Amino acid sequence: MVIRLRGLCNGRVNTAQRCCFSTWTQQVASGQNVAMLTYTPEAEAFRVEVKAWLTENLPKGWFNEGFEMTSDERKKFNLEWPSRLHAGGWICATWPTEYGGKGLNTLQGVVLAEEFANAKAPMRADFFGDTLVGPTLLQWGTEEQKKEFLPQILSGKMRWCQGFSEPNSGSDLASLKTTAILDGDEWVINGQKVWTTQGHHADYCFLLTRTDLNSPKHAGISYLLVPMRQPGVEVRGIVQPDGTAEFCEVFFTNARCSKENVVGGINNGWKVANSTLAFERGMSATTGYRRFEEEFRIMLATAKENGAIKEDSIRQRLMKYYSKYQILRYNGLRSLGATLEGKKDMGVIALGATNKMYWTEMHKEAMELALDIFGAHSMLIDNGPTESGWPGAQRDKRREGYPVSPMMSAFFFSRSETIWGGTSQIQRNIVGERVLGLPKEPKGADEK
Repeated sequence: MVIRLRGLCNGRVNTAQRCCFSTWTQQVASGQNVAMLTYTPEAEAFRVEVKAWLTENLPKGWFNEGFEMTSDERKKFNLEWPSRLHAGGWICATWPTEYGGKGLNTLQGVVLAEEFANAKAPMRADFFGDTLVGPTLLQWGTEEQKKEFLPQILSGKMRWCQGFSEPNSGSDLASLKTTAILDGDEWVINGQKVWTTQGHHADYCFLLTRTDLNSPKHAGISYLLVPMRQPGVEVRGIVQPDGTAEFCEVFFTNARCSKENVVGGINNGWKVANSTLAFERGMSATTGYRRFEEEFRIMLATAKENGAIKEDSIRQRLMKYYSKYQILRYNGLRSLGATLEGKKDMGVIALGATNKMYWTEMHKEAMELALDIFGAHSMLIDNGPTESGWPGAQRDKRREGYPVSPMMSAFFFSRSETIWGGTSQIQRNIVGERVLGLPKEPKGADEK
């Protein structure tokens, strides 16, 4: 495999190398050259349990090739599936049993994610609740906060959004200006947040605010749980070029929350927020690469069908994409190994930061490759892959009067991936300063 990679990366592909590429594509299609992870007998027994549950609870014919649901069937499934997941105990299954989870260990959690991915079954009811604020509360929350909020996250009765970024505090999050001032038993909140995904649907926001104006900027921040449906909270959707409006601006004007809704202690919000971001960056160790694998297979099949595979540059870029998402898979296994061994050193921090940089920048290049294979016309509404056939498409989010093709949706979304969860520039600073020990980035005049 290494020889083939080198041979196809020199820009001059001869007849013999084309034969190698043909052999390689057959190996990829048959699933060869893939690293394996050895699981414990207990984990494999749990895998059987998960498979059996999925077989019993997914719609009849789900596993048949070419299975499709009508729009009405899909709508009914989407409404009923979260309740089935909750009844089965699969939502937040790694949480301790006293808080409604199954108490799964790390490896069992990996098996659960793998089997849902294998079945292409949706797993999470609420990303922000299940994956971000829930684990944050388990780590930092008081017992009262856990008892109040965790059951509602598990049941899906409470939806969440994240209030971190501000118009002038994106990458430099610690410069945020939104304030919270204690007034008796309540915090009074004033300020603005932006790029607040699903803010128009959320019941609560986990919000970073400045609670000490006189402390250094990292030290005066608190992490609050704020109800969204109250006077003083205004949400405005931000319409994107593809017609979606899942990002929002949120304005707080004397909004309020209980003084008990501080997570992790007053002025300790920076540490708490970093925990939340770590949960976002560290999930799906052995499944995160799979949507890229599926995209690759679609691109490869289309290139062979329409003749694009004959172009040297297309073959080379396909090889590059394949190599990169395999590296992503190996890095996921490295992250999992570090987690299972309980490692929390700088190497683990670096791996999380570099993985985030790596896959988002990889995917931007991959979507440019997809356009070159499918053609620019695939951005038109009636051309290109269908929604069900393109993993990166953002489904069911078209604004009336502004239809968007799955390819256009996936292409635009890939441009945003290098921003959310910490920009690539910030990830490079983390690696450079905290891992390599390089001098810190010079401060601007307003930061000194």
